[in-house]
Amino acid sequence: MLPHFPDEFCARLAEALRVADYDADGVVAALGDQAHAALGRGEPEPARRATTDGGPLATLIRLFLVGDPVPAAQARAALRGVDEADAVAGGLLRFDGDTARAGLDLRPYGDDEGSWWVVADLDAEQSGSPVGADHVLGIGHASLSLARATVRRPVGTLLDLGTGCGVQALHASRHAGRVTATDLSERCLALASATFRLNGLDVETARGSWFDPVEGRRFDQVVCNPPFVVGPPRVDYVYRDSGLAGDDASALVVRGLPAVLAPGGVGQLLASWLHRRGEDWAERVTEWLPDEGIDAWFVQRDVAEPAMYVGTWLRDAGIDPRSAEGSAKASAWLDWFDANDVVGVGFGFVTLRATDSDTEVACEDLRHAYDDPLGPEAGTWLDRVAWLRANGDPARVLATEFTVAPTVVLERVSEPAEDGWRELVRRLHRTDGPGWQQETDELVTALLAGCRGQVPLGDLLTLLAAGHGLPTDAVVRAALPVVADLVTHGMLLPKELA
Repeated sequence: MLPHFPDEFCARLAEALRVADYDADGVVAALGDQAHAALGRGEPEPARRATTDGGPLATLIRLFLVGDPVPAAQARAALRGVDEADAVAGGLLRFDGDTARAGLDLRPYGDDEGSWWVVADLDAEQSGSPVGADHVLGIGHASLSLARATVRRPVGTLLDLGTGCGVQALHASRHAGRVTATDLSERCLALASATFRLNGLDVETARGSWFDPVEGRRFDQVVCNPPFVVGPPRVDYVYRDSGLAGDDASALVVRGLPAVLAPGGVGQLLASWLHRRGEDWAERVTEWLPDEGIDAWFVQRDVAEPAMYVGTWLRDAGIDPRSAEGSAKASAWLDWFDANDVVGVGFGFVTLRATDSDTEVACEDLRHAYDDPLGPEAGTWLDRVAWLRANGDPARVLATEFTVAPTVVLERVSEPAEDGWRELVRRLHRTDGPGWQQETDELVTALLAGCRGQVPLGDLLTLLAAGHGLPTDAVVRAALPVVADLVTHGMLLPKELA
């Protein structure tokens, strides 16, 4: 049975949740930081201890976040004004005598500007059984990662391709004039629609496969959290399996995005790609792109070896890898990896921008830890690539006044030597964003020392060549690609981007 939340039901439910302070800040205030963090780790007991008063907020936390049964009278009091019959018919609640249980996951979710409510299916831990094939995933690590990696700049139109429970569309509502959300799953759209109406948002929804629902349309921005799990071509769970073999789902989205991007439009998605024996992952993903009309930034955040990958996704669905079912699924999955020479699975983010120029591609391995969200970096990466394209003439670059980014530090590593210290490494390091690092040498260090936004690059290189007794032309030829790389990574900035 599909969940059904009529408009009047959504309005009354939202009011009851507001009255109870069941929002992101209210939950943290009720639980305290430690119990809230423990609940996020799947440890419910501290939350139970913090919600013993039986009040509306405590009842809603126990009901929807902890997943415990609560007295039916307390549930009715917490949701005062909400039609009980509609709550049961829509799948939100289940009553068994004097006890009420959650039938769906209903939880607050917030950003820096406020709080929303998100409706999804109960996970395997809360429901007590493996999830169904049409399971609608709630707020997971993947959706949070994509939200943090998305560029947040005002746009007219935005497409959330494969919306799931609607998390990306919620974020998009902050900066997009019009949001369209699509999904193949009828259940996904039913729950996403409930999420949107519960939050008073006007989001266009359309059902269909991949790009079919928006054929012929173009958008200023597209975000997509596709079913990117790689393996045999089957669909066990619609939220993660595409029915396509290997990494074909990620390839399909990357190949299809240029056709739905307006000029200058930006598309961003989570993606997975195979690491096959004897094949470079960067060459593999680059083959998904057209020869012109796109800037592309592939960021690899993790690589999992096959056994760990399979075990992780079995547990994600609530399947014990030691069970008969788990063993059978794992065996078939690993057989497929072996047959296709797969030695690992890469995971990360893809940012595309529609241009009228040749395709510009960067493939970066960012498996080191960093805390800053990737979204702002993706936006400024696009800005820097656009600047380099517009200033491709070496004469224009040499006439530019550059400045070293204020977050860049110079690191030197030395070891004891007979005459003092011998330098082993000289490295530039950005202390913000993804923490770029780049080894450098004495000449580049001297050049950057003069980049204070006051003297054109060409004049600095002339002085550098004279000071080291080198031909100016040779220094310029060697410096230009280094400067371009430093600009790309946000270490050296032209004045207009600083």
